[in-house]
Amino acid sequence: MRIAVSADEVAGVAELIGEELKRRGHEVELFGALVPGERADWAWCSEAAARAVAEGRADQAVVACWTGAGASIAANKVAGVRAALCTDAVMADGARKWADANVLALSLRLTSAPLLQEMLDAWFAGEPSDDPVDRENVAHVADIG
Repeated sequence: MRIAVSADEVAGVAELIGEELKRRGHEVELFGALVPGERADWAWCSEAAARAVAEGRADQAVVACWTGAGASIAANKVAGVRAALCTDAVMADGARKWADANVLALSLRLTSAPLLQEMLDAWFAGEPSDDPVDRENVAHVADIG
């Protein structure tokens, strides 16, 4: 799977995200502070990773900033992106299941290395729900705005 990864600073698990995804066999494209000389501001790098998903250059993305809030807000402004700010594995699983999220947003402040492992396990194990109500909600989100 092709995964876009962005972070607005090299702090916490920022570098570990891409390393762990590569270890799991994914193709990783880095953005923001993870690329020397690239604009690292959270709005710009999160948008860049989200656009990679929206344009089909990546299947999914992981975006991160200090709180994760800004990264998720910026990513969600890109049409076709459903970014979910998750702080544990249960949230990551639910985001994939009920919201068919295609971008995982993380807090560099809150996410430890073991928690990152758990969230990635849940994220990649999660499958979008086939329940008609869940599918209707996801379709409605696409129509909002």
